[in-house]
Amino acid sequence: MGSETPTQLPVIDFSNQNLKPGSLEWDSVKTQVRQALEEYGCFEASYDKASSELRKAVFESLKELFELPLETKMKNVSENPSHAYISPHPSAPLYESIGIEDPDIGENVESLANSFWPHGNTSFRFIGLMVEQLSELDGVVRRMILESFGIEKYMEEHMNSTKYLLRAMKYKPPNTSEKKLGSRDHTDKNIVTVLCQGIQGLEIQLKNGEWITAKPHSLTVFIGDSLFAWLNGRLHTPYHRVMMKGNEPRYSFGLFSNPKKGYIIKAPEELVDEEHPLMFKPFDFHDFLRFFHSDAARKSQSAFHTFCALHSNT
Repeated sequence: MGSETPTQLPVIDFSNQNLKPGSLEWDSVKTQVRQALEEYGCFEASYDKASSELRKAVFESLKELFELPLETKMKNVSENPSHAYISPHPSAPLYESIGIEDPDIGENVESLANSFWPHGNTSFRFIGLMVEQLSELDGVVRRMILESFGIEKYMEEHMNSTKYLLRAMKYKPPNTSEKKLGSRDHTDKNIVTVLCQGIQGLEIQLKNGEWITAKPHSLTVFIGDSLFAWLNGRLHTPYHRVMMKGNEPRYSFGLFSNPKKGYIIKAPEELVDEEHPLMFKPFDFHDFLRFFHSDAARKSQSAFHTFCALHSNT
């Protein structure tokens, strides 16, 4: 028997100039998005606006960022601990990250840059440019998802109920030829994640339990638990992880759309019927985040399902 070709994520092209709502190109891509998210919960996006040149500039900025002294990086604080600077610790010794809340507001990126580099850092502006492009892609994907379910009337409310977080990440090299865990397997908790990695490391678990590797320098779009709940389980939210080997550090950055504090995630009535009974009770995303960091959550098989699932078999 010949060897089988390894499974790879679907690649969906968003670069067509005619990609406008109502066009044939839009409807074709919308169908691809729906199919990919039902089967994989994610896909690789081809998107010229997030060009290789812009990505390279952002990665250079990230190298400068993580080379800063620890006391400087610890100036990155937030009311939400998972949005602030995270240093390596025993459970994830290779990983550290820095968050920027509301990065689509230019002053926030500028303010963080000024706190890190009082004398200025012009290269940090590339991060703002990248956020502009990734947030546009996020909006297109979310509009296509709502249209595909016939619930586009909720689009304005849906978009206004979220805010962005940009997370810059560095994984130190393990300096081994064997794979080492960079970040443990998890589902994202938010609405949509647009993740750009440098060197290879991102792995996604398929429904059959198999792990596949995302291509290096790829732009991967994931759905998170909050969107999974709001759509009443109609799409798939995938487990993913980072596995490292070799002696080269890995940089990545992700734009996360998160529900705003106080917004109640509740499936639209159009997505609840006899065939699709309601799977999750309405919840506030920030209440879930507080639970996620509790001892009860750490002891559960799935913190998300323990927190809001209506039936134990979901």
